[in-house]
Amino acid sequence: MCPRCGSASAPNHEYCLECGLRLPTVRGLIPRLGVAWRRRLPWYPGDWLWPTLLFLGLAAAGAAAAIYVSTRPGKPQTLVATSPPGQTVRVVATTRATSTGAPTATAPTNVSPSSTTPAAPPPPKQTRPLAWPSGRRGYTVVLASVPTARGKPAAREQARKAIGAGLTDVGILDSSDYSSLHPGYYVIFTGVRDSEAATAPDRRAAQTGGYAEAYSRQITP
Repeated sequence: MCPRCGSASAPNHEYCLECGLRLPTVRGLIPRLGVAWRRRLPWYPGDWLWPTLLFLGLAAAGAAAAIYVSTRPGKPQTLVATSPPGQTVRVVATTRATSTGAPTATAPTNVSPSSTTPAAPPPPKQTRPLAWPSGRRGYTVVLASVPTARGKPAAREQARKAIGAGLTDVGILDSSDYSSLHPGYYVIFTGVRDSEAATAPDRRAAQTGGYAEAYSRQITP
């Protein structure tokens, strides 16, 4: 636009076609943008508009890049923390970006060195034959009978064989001391029970251990 007569002019015109005034030369990007704005709109806010629009565009691009980086799936991270002496705490935290950008973590697991309970020691193995409890009325399983004329060492030898076969509560009694037994024998027995039914496991163990003729018997003083 001519500053003297106000006539419109093209950007490449050096002189006004109406009054002949030499038109001012427009140099630089911002002045050119201002001239283009004035040709289309009657109001022009000023040259400060273009740097402001550029700054806003850069800020929007930076915000979009930050949102993309924060929401992109990442690799899991393993965090290991120490604990007081005597305990080991391993915290495994798997972090992945979510819609809110907050990581998720698993609960810590406490491992104590004393958490395992040692197994109870096995009961001591029988090494010598037992005697029938004095004055006791009950039931047992008879393994063998040795005539007293052969002597008690022969009965002890039979009892040791029964112990070696894995039987428990093996003992020797003199049948002459008990009214429920025929006198004149050393009786090798296994188990001291309160009822005949309770001797069933002892009888099965004896038969499995090689005493096929083992049987239950009441013992009465």
